[in-house]
Amino acid sequence: MADLKTLSDNLNFDGHTRFIEHMSSSTGTPMTFAIYEPPQAKSQPVPILYWLSGLTCTADNFTVKAGAQRFAAQHGVMLVVPDTSPRNTGIAGEDDAYDLGSGAGFYVNATTEGWRDHYRMYDYVTSELPELIKAEFNVDPERESVFGHSMGGHGALVCTLRNPGRYRSVSAFAPICAPTMSGLGQKAFGAYLGEDENTWAAYDAHLLLEYASERLPILVDQGASDEFIGNLMPEKLQEACDKYDHALTLRMRAGYDHSYYFVSTFMQEHMAYHAAALKG
Repeated sequence: MADLKTLSDNLNFDGHTRFIEHMSSSTGTPMTFAIYEPPQAKSQPVPILYWLSGLTCTADNFTVKAGAQRFAAQHGVMLVVPDTSPRNTGIAGEDDAYDLGSGAGFYVNATTEGWRDHYRMYDYVTSELPELIKAEFNVDPERESVFGHSMGGHGALVCTLRNPGRYRSVSAFAPICAPTMSGLGQKAFGAYLGEDENTWAAYDAHLLLEYASERLPILVDQGASDEFIGNLMPEKLQEACDKYDHALTLRMRAGYDHSYYFVSTFMQEHMAYHAAALKG
């Protein structure tokens, strides 16, 4: 049994929104995640839907702002929301910039000196945390899906493409689609993975599509007025999906930006999309 510390527990649409801390073997640090246990989990195992958050976020942002619990309760789906990085590791420069270090784990396993000791978010979200959830909560281990926003959208796409057969569905809000070509991605990958850019491709969705052995459809919503769209590059994802015959629904949402106002607007649609796949 994992040593879990419940930081808060609130009744929410007849289910429970909890914030939980545990010691992580992946990062070597305490990690916090949020979980929403729908009312159905009291009597039967429920499917799992992971949300991966974006730069600067903790588990709070999605849990407080997205309005997803209402729909999770309706569909009987458990939401799991990890933090975006380890915290307070003592690594030099960890807290100096919003796009590197704290709040910016990029869902990779770092290989460079310093970072590699703690910044192993890929292992955390694909292995350690799922194993913990399946061991400690009333879930159906065969029914998992994943979605995310911005850096977390990148994470959701990468986790899916690198783990064929693992997830029932994947979607993203404004994902970083080609991080090896993006200023945000290049800075993080250079720091975490080193100067050999050949190693970066393992965490770039638009490059991973060439080798995808599973054709799981991808759903993406992108704000057409997103101030970060030059770093997100949805057109690169579209080009790669077209080239490698991978189903993509890319919906450009006129007038919408990058914020949780955008995310919350279309959350009901994404929740229904995943619920259909998880229960199908």
